[in-house]
Amino acid sequence: MTRSVAFLRAINVGGHVVRMEQLRAAFEAIPLAGVSTFIASRNVLFESGRASAQLELAVEKKLKGLLGYEVATMVRTAAEIAAIVQYVEKQGLGPGGGVTLYVGFLKSAPSAAIGKAVAALSNEVDVLAVRGSELYWRCNKNFSESTVAGPRLEKLLGRPATFRNFNTVRRLAQKMV
Repeated sequence: MTRSVAFLRAINVGGHVVRMEQLRAAFEAIPLAGVSTFIASRNVLFESGRASAQLELAVEKKLKGLLGYEVATMVRTAAEIAAIVQYVEKQGLGPGGGVTLYVGFLKSAPSAAIGKAVAALSNEVDVLAVRGSELYWRCNKNFSESTVAGPRLEKLLGRPATFRNFNTVRRLAQKMV
């Protein structure tokens, strides 16, 4: 069994409120083991022996049936989350001193051309880079001063994305050990 986390898009935002108990029950019914929610239920931890792509489809199907709307789901293993944290720390991208770092989780890695187009949005306020199935978005000022918006990034990427503050990703990595 592999410890994983499902990053859910469109849960507990925009009027789509789901109770944590309801979310846990949905994951347990898939069935998945060791289910727990983490921070406002947009992140669900669990254990499974299935591949991430299969898990994403199973979760999306279950949540659409339960909630009546699509919930894009991106699954990462504990090892993948640890690798993200190591990359950020090794590259010195981490937050602090007025800088905020967000990690965008994608279903699949975009093409090199799309990655370059995303990076081209970078400026003195926002620095963006795609690495594999993650988008790193470093805001060098208050996030309210950002020149980039999530919907604009999703349109450019051509796929759904869900963003988490790096501090949350780091805390998830510690919890998943």
